[in-house]
Order: sequence, then C-alpha cells, then structure tokens
Amino acid sequence: MLNPQVHHQSQSIRTLCPLPKPFLRGNGQAFRPAQLNPSFKKASKIGVGFSPSNNSIKAIFNLTEKSTKVKAVITVKPIIPDPLALSSLVGALGLELVSAELDPKTGEEKPTIKGLALGVLGKDDDGNIKYKAELKIPASFGDVGAILVESDQLTEMYLQDIVLDGLPNGPVNLTCDSWIQPKIVDKQKRIFFTNKSYLPSQTPNGLKRLRAEELNNLQGDGQGERKRHERIYDYDVYNDLALPEIKELARPVLGGEEHPYPRRCRTGRPKSFADPASESRSVSIYVPRDEAFADIKLGQFSASSLYSGLHALVPFLEAILIDKDLGFSSLSDIDKVFNEGIELPPELKDQPLWQKILPILFKTVSNTGKEVFRFDTPETVDRDKFFWIRNEEFGRETLAGLNPYSIKLLSQLPLKSTLDPEIYGPPESAITTELIEQEIGGLMTVNEAIKQKKLFIIDYHDALLPYVGKLRQIEGSTLYGSRALFFLNPDGTLRPLAIELTRPPLDGKPQWKQVFTPSRHSTDSWLWTLAKAHFLVHDTGYHQLISHWLRTHCCVEPYIIAANRKLSAMHPINRLLKPHFRYTMEINAKARLILVNAGGLVETTFFPGKYSMEFSSVIYDKQWRFDHEALPKDLISRGMAVEDPNAPHGLKLTIEDYPFANDGLDLWDALKQWVTEYVNHYYTDPSLVESDEELQAWWTEIRTVGHADKKDEPWWPVLKTPQDLIEIVTTIAWVASGQHAAVNFGQYLYGGYFPNRPTMSRTNMPTEDQSEADWKSFLANPEDTLLQCFPSKMQAMQDMVILDTLSTHSPDEEYLGKEMEPAWGDDPVIKAAFEKFNRKMQELEGIIDDRNSNENLRNRTGAGIVPYELLKPFSGPGATGKGVPYSISI
Repeated sequence: MLNPQVHHQSQSIRTLCPLPKPFLRGNGQAFRPAQLNPSFKKASKIGVGFSPSNNSIKAIFNLTEKSTKVKAVITVKPIIPDPLALSSLVGALGLELVSAELDPKTGEEKPTIKGLALGVLGKDDDGNIKYKAELKIPASFGDVGAILVESDQLTEMYLQDIVLDGLPNGPVNLTCDSWIQPKIVDKQKRIFFTNKSYLPSQTPNGLKRLRAEELNNLQGDGQGERKRHERIYDYDVYNDLALPEIKELARPVLGGEEHPYPRRCRTGRPKSFADPASESRSVSIYVPRDEAFADIKLGQFSASSLYSGLHALVPFLEAILIDKDLGFSSLSDIDKVFNEGIELPPELKDQPLWQKILPILFKTVSNTGKEVFRFDTPETVDRDKFFWIRNEEFGRETLAGLNPYSIKLLSQLPLKSTLDPEIYGPPESAITTELIEQEIGGLMTVNEAIKQKKLFIIDYHDALLPYVGKLRQIEGSTLYGSRALFFLNPDGTLRPLAIELTRPPLDGKPQWKQVFTPSRHSTDSWLWTLAKAHFLVHDTGYHQLISHWLRTHCCVEPYIIAANRKLSAMHPINRLLKPHFRYTMEINAKARLILVNAGGLVETTFFPGKYSMEFSSVIYDKQWRFDHEALPKDLISRGMAVEDPNAPHGLKLTIEDYPFANDGLDLWDALKQWVTEYVNHYYTDPSLVESDEELQAWWTEIRTVGHADKKDEPWWPVLKTPQDLIEIVTTIAWVASGQHAAVNFGQYLYGGYFPNRPTMSRTNMPTEDQSEADWKSFLANPEDTLLQCFPSKMQAMQDMVILDTLSTHSPDEEYLGKEMEPAWGDDPVIKAAFEKFNRKMQELEGIIDDRNSNENLRNRTGAGIVPYELLKPFSGPGATGKGVPYSISI
C-alpha cells in the first residue's frame, strides 16, 4: 500500500484575478471569475483528496487503482434579476463526495473525494448559473451517497442541484433546493444526499452518521433568537400576535390550556417588556432559511410583494378616502369602484407606492387624462349584476361557493342551544315545526323532510353568542348568534327557509331573537335581505378564520416542522410531502405580521374584529379533529354523505349535485391512489411502518407537540400499517392542496363584490328594540339601512384588495400533479405512478368541464351562473377562480 498523495488545493481563490474594488459588501478583496464560458470546455481539473478533519475516516486509497473521471455540474438560481448577479458570485464552491459504503477492511467511512469549483462558467437557457468541477473517483470508492458543500462566496446563494456525470452506472442527481451560506457565516458544511430514498433501516452504512447529523442540525436546542440564515425548526405558541405595549393591541397567547391552538415555528425573539408572555414584534419574522422563497421568484408575485403591498394599503386608502368610517351612498356608488375608479390625489400620483406597489394589487389601471385606480369586476357580478341578492344563489353558494364546509344535514328538531341559559337566555330556537312546514309550502311534514334528508342547516348560534356583548362594545360593530335553514328542492338545489338572529341578555335587556323568512312583501323582503347580510358576515368571517386560516395554514405548520425535525431528507415520506409544504411557513409568517396580528387587516376588516384569533382558538378546541380533515370523513361527519360500497368513491352523497364534494372526491381518490402506490413501493412489508423510527417520531411529534393541546384525544389515527400511513399522508396532502384551493382561490370571485359576502355588520336589525325613528327611516329608505349595515368604504376596499391578493396565482405556481419532483423521476416505479397521477389530473380537468356544461346539474349551470372550477387542477396566473397548487403558498 502506498501512502496517499493528498492533492493540496493550492489553486484557491487567491489565484483568481484580483479586482481593485470589492463587489457588494465586505472588507476582503473581490475576484474576477476564473472563466465565463458557458460551454465548460476549459474548466480547471480538480484533484482528489479527503478530509483529514474527520477522525472516523482512516482508510486510504491505492493510487495505482483505476479511477473514473467525473464531471460535477452545480446549478445555482439567480437571487435577483440583476445583470451583475453573475459577477457577484466570485468565490469557489468546495465539494466532498461521500461514499455510501464503509471500507470493508476497516469498517470505517471511506475518505471523501474533494474538489473545488472555481468561479462561474456561464448560464443556461433558464438564466441559472452553472459551476463545474472535475473529480477522479477510484474504483474502490463505490456508490456516491452524498456531497458535502461549502462556499467561499461573498454572499449566500441558492443551490438548485448537483449532477455527477461519467459514473459507471450513469448520472447521479442531488436535488438541493437550499440556501448556501458563505463559510464565514456558517462554518458547517452542508450535507446533500442523492435522490435515492431510503427508509432508516435501509440506509447504506456509509450514510448513517450523516443522516443522523443532518436531522440533528435542523432541530436546534430551543435556545436563543433565531438568525435569518439559520435552518432550525422548533415549536412555539402564538405569542407574537399582540403589541402589549399598547393596551388596545394586547391579545391572549394562543396555545395552552386556556386557549388551545396548533404550534408555530419558534423564532426566539426577546420577550415584550409590557408582557413577559409575549414576544416583541419586529418588521420581519424568522422562518428557516429554506422555507423562504421571495428572492428567488425574480420579481414575480411573492410573499415579499404581498407584504409590501398590503402593508402600504391602509395609508394609501386613508390618503384617497376623506372619511374612513363613511359608507357607500348607494348601490350604484359601489359599482363605481369597478366601472369608473377613484381618482388619485395629486400628492400620490408621482409616489413610488403608486407606480410600483399598487399595480400588484389593483389589476386594472387606466390613464384617461387623470390617474385613477379601479378594481377588476368579479366574474360573478359581470355575468349577473343582481346575483348577490337572489335567494337561489344564496343556497347554491353553500354547495358551490367559497365556504362549502359549514352546511350540515339537519337530523332532529327542535333546535336547542347548549349554552348556559342563566347567561344566554332560553335555549329553545324560534325556528318551529310550524314555521318550517309553512315555508315548505305543504310539500311534506317536518318529520317526512327529516326522514327523507331534505333539511340542512348552517349553525353559528352557540359559537357566536358569547361574543355578541364583546363586539357590541366596539364602535361601529355589532353581532348576533345566527342560524340558516335550507330545504332540498326536487331539482337538487337548496331553498333558503329561515334565518334566526339572537341577542343574549344584554345591558339589562332580556334575550332577543327573531326568525326571518323570504317574502314577496316589500317590508319582509327587505328585512330578509338585512338578516341575510348579517348571516353572511358570520359565514364570511367563519370561512376566513376557520375554513381558511385555521384548518389549512395554521394546522399544517406543525406537520412541516415535524417533517424537517424527524424525517431525513432521504426519507421517502419526506420527499413525498415536500412539495405540499413549500412556502407555507413563509406565507404564515407574513400573515402574522400584517393579517392576523393585533390591529392587522383581518381584525380591522372581518368580524369578529379584535377577537378574531381568540375565536379561532375556541373553534379549534371544540371542533377540530385530524381524522375529520380527510374529505370523505368530513362529509360523513356533517351528514352530507354515508358510506356505500356500491357508490362511486364508496360514498353516497346526501345531495347528489354538491359541486365541491363531486369534484373534491375525484381529486381525493386520485391523490390517494398516487400516495398508495408510492407508500406501497417503499413499505413492501407491513411491519416496516411500525419499525420506522423516523416515521413514528414524526407522527408522535405532530400529535404530542405540534398539536399538544389535543395530544390525548382518542380520535388520532394509529400508525401501524401502510394503510394507516396512506390515510394520514393523503389527509395532509389534501388539506394543503385541494382543501386550501377550494376555500382560497375563489375569494375575489365570490367576495370581490362585497355585498355578496360582507365582512362586517355595523348596525343592528331595525326590529331589535325597535325605535319609531329607526323604523320610519327603514320604511322610507330600506336601501340606505342596508348600506349603513354594510362595511364602510375603507373596510370594503381593504377587503377587496385582500381577497384579490389572496386569490392570485403567481406565474410560477406549482400545480398538483403537473410537474414531477426530481427524486420521483429517478425511480422508474415512482415515475410511472406519478405519470398515472398526472393523467388523472388532466382527466379531471375534462370531467369538471363536462359537469359545468350539464344543464341537469343546476348548482353548476344556469343563466348568469359562474361554473364551479375551484378544484380544476391547473390554471394560468392571476385571480382565475381555479387551479390546485401542491401547497398553501398564498
């Protein structure tokens, strides 16, 4: 055996041509790239060596043995659309190839193969920057299992992938998708595994130490404030929403016995001096660096543009609106914001805010001698100006609108509150059997209607009643407990029967409740319209806080944290779920800065105002359960379906034409089939699931830490078999994709014309504690009474901007089943399964189009009706009202 001839890398960055002035920042000298040749024909040859710092590496290579020359091509994404971006990458990238095998003689890890990629060699057609290194790998090295990377750059860089070409068994791919810090910032070498996935028990011996080390690197120690460049995943309660230094902005901590809540990513910011239980706030919130995406999107719509635009929204609206509490003067006044727009004050015309930020938010900008902004007209009101007032549309949208998750089968009467009657008054509902039969019009008795599953309800009564007194103490805000009852017509549509509004005993006055019904009489018809407006405020707030924020954004974050802490990057389940987790933590952090924080846009725009997040905690505590997040079980739990092995999807829908459920179940089944084939490929023996320590640790941490306040609930699924795993993973993937798409991307479509889904009620019903003056005013001008109840101009326009922004797909959106993850494509079995899934998604596009053209499906078709497309898998950019991304990225 010969002593190893270690090739010392004397050609360090010192050999590059020094420039007289440094690039960017820093005191060190900058260097011109060694070569700017996209063809890579003159790349420097890189020697072979090993890392002497690793004490476990004792084996040496016989330099007389045959070696293979391998080319490593490193792809780096440009961070900003800057023509100088290429020049700013001036240092070297150090590579160390790690063998997947131990040395058979010593049982130790083999020496790494070291290489140095000097400078930038050019760009590819997509604008990505390419590095190249050449390495010689001895025959005894075995398969490459991982690469260690360190950077001599001046700034961080986004490493997309590394491809090793020239190996005997073909190219080896390593998908990185990660930020690399300069080694002056982070001395730790980054570990990247090849695209081949392994269960823990199947990990090649040469990679076991690195597998454990990388997981440990991501977990941190739970101490100190996290820094922007770090990649640490840990848990904390929601103690960063308040600004306790200002009394009006104090809020309770969410998470714990008093206010149960899912956990968020720990940031470790200093505690507030005014409230040690709360974190101090700042202009940015830490997320693990690989969760950030804004700087890579090359100026396209991103979390940064979202934050910049919405953060500037309130000052902008205050500048163009004379009175922030002023309402619209007429319904035609509302139409003007779409048709004519609002002229900008002179002081705003030349500001960067107008020129750069507003075009992101306001889609239609016109210069017609004067500068104005105006909103795009939502397709709903464009097709039918009066859609929002029609009762048929009110019923239809419970099944094919923005919040299809609240309607339930009514299985028994009389309705009765479960709240304490000593506090909230008599529990009996004012919706009686006689009233229902009168509204049904003699078609059948109530008992027959219940037996035939004809009655449905959306019931917010008990959830809202405890907040009525609190909301009414806030100027310009009111609230009721509410219920809405519907009857299933023979043609499959829902007819609204009644809305009940309740005020508990308050200010020395007894409980007040009243039932409102549709009517042809003018007075009763306007009262019904007012009651419907109040109810829709409740449904809109519930949708935003519960169906949208809580059940998707908020509850998914613990799954992401646990996956990064407990599932190795080479674990197949990590790689399956990764696209479903992209960007969610970043968008959630932005939401905590400007949307759901104390005094944020949700509190100022949506009911229940300052109690919004506390209200979501109450619902989480009383209603949320993981097993019911699976679409089939959700439908069954609401009485909207029953199990039937002979029916499509194994379910018989209570309402056959239920567009959300019809399309959703097709999507669910396709997703579950893809997950099934994927899981069964890796877990060939059922015992492998229970013996997978990473998988079990992940599921345990989700239940006991991520959702710690519900850790003892009996409904958590067990994880023992591949079928258990399939159900759990499909549920998580569904929530992040289909469920979020169904409640998010139609927000501007259905709520952009805010009378259809108002977000705040400002005045009480004219029949509550009826005064002679108010009643006369209502009779004289009922439209004005409705407009006074609606949100103010300021609130309405904030709402419209928020909904437009949240409904918008970015130009580089990643749609479910459209593009294959690189790691999936490297395995022929998984590749074939994904291609089948892709075909299913394409077929679903056609199936949904066919349904929307079927005149017999009256909840999807008809004069002026917008087709239901929220679960069509693919879309172009913008607020299209369709498209199902993999993840919750907006």
